[in-house]
Amino acid sequence: MKTMLSSIDLIIECRDYRVPLTSRNPLFEESLAGRERLVVYTKRDLGSKGGGDKFKEEIIKSWHAPSPVLFCNHHSKQDVKNILSFTKDYALHQQSLTGSRIMIVGMPNVGKSSLLNALRMAGVHRKKAAFTGAQPGVTRKIASGVKIVDPDPETGVEGVYLVDTPGVFVPYVPDAESMLKLALVGSVKDTIIAPTLLVDYLLFHINRLGQERVYREYCEPTNEVGEFIDAVARKTGRLGKGGVPDTEATALWIVQRWRQGALGRFILDDVVDGGLEGKMRENVGVSLNQAKKLKKVAQVQRARSRGVETGVPQAEIPNQDHLNTTMTILRFEEVKFNERLRLLVGNKNHDCILNQKWWKVKLSLLALSSVDRLNVLNGMKEWKQPL
Repeated sequence: MKTMLSSIDLIIECRDYRVPLTSRNPLFEESLAGRERLVVYTKRDLGSKGGGDKFKEEIIKSWHAPSPVLFCNHHSKQDVKNILSFTKDYALHQQSLTGSRIMIVGMPNVGKSSLLNALRMAGVHRKKAAFTGAQPGVTRKIASGVKIVDPDPETGVEGVYLVDTPGVFVPYVPDAESMLKLALVGSVKDTIIAPTLLVDYLLFHINRLGQERVYREYCEPTNEVGEFIDAVARKTGRLGKGGVPDTEATALWIVQRWRQGALGRFILDDVVDGGLEGKMRENVGVSLNQAKKLKKVAQVQRARSRGVETGVPQAEIPNQDHLNTTMTILRFEEVKFNERLRLLVGNKNHDCILNQKWWKVKLSLLALSSVDRLNVLNGMKEWKQPL
């Protein structure tokens, strides 16, 4: 993705309207810093009734001011038209001879491909160009540019092309509640977190917002997730052998019904003034594997800094590419050296001599400059010629 940024004029970052804070990916803040960007909050119809919560939308806009922010339900022609008009105006001011190229990015399953298809249909009246699905990971690679605006000789616009990209998940989610929110809206595959746990968290939000009426046809208001799932299973006929409720299947069905807007339409995050700044101050954290990689990088940097402190020129400090090349040659030479050493001294003292001599050679080479290492290796090749 980074390699394509030089040919991209505008970035459209999609975030889920139901989780405006949690669907923010800090990786985009780093990699897209300094780029012109439009933030689009998708699935607006699933986060509120009647076309959106105007009060909360004004707060969300204040988070990004003065950067532009739009809200979209890709089924709404007006919402799609607003985004299309923004891209046309942007292309008009760019005056590119080859057309304006826009890249669409975001977390998995936030509606990037659906938005692309809607813009294509509204702009050039053609069928969808990107596959979509209810589970994350449908888009696997960066696609070629898809035309969403035809060239217009009158205005001078040479066309607008939209580039779809795979969803990029945050490297690590240290907050359990954030993970539940992402799983509930579909940014995480349903096999990662137990659906019964998601239903329990969903039931908590429904009751907290006072929307018990959305499940009244299945059971009376309750805080017990087991009671709620059993009632839904019996009402919908999701039973196993002996009439036992199929808990997992029923829980998954409940989650899917909420994602479709059939069990309430509400925002899971707390939308308040300064909410985005507070989220940005949170420590994202790293996983165990990432911590190990960072530790190795820190060790390499400390080793290089020690070389500078001892007066060794920076150019002569071996970098990782030189070390990899050297160690590859050393491994190849080590095999030949072992064979010839066994012929000279036999198997009896082989290991002792090898440990004393060969590893000293390795450690010595790492301290040399790249030129000196190659000279030593060439000398070793001559020294190790068959007797």
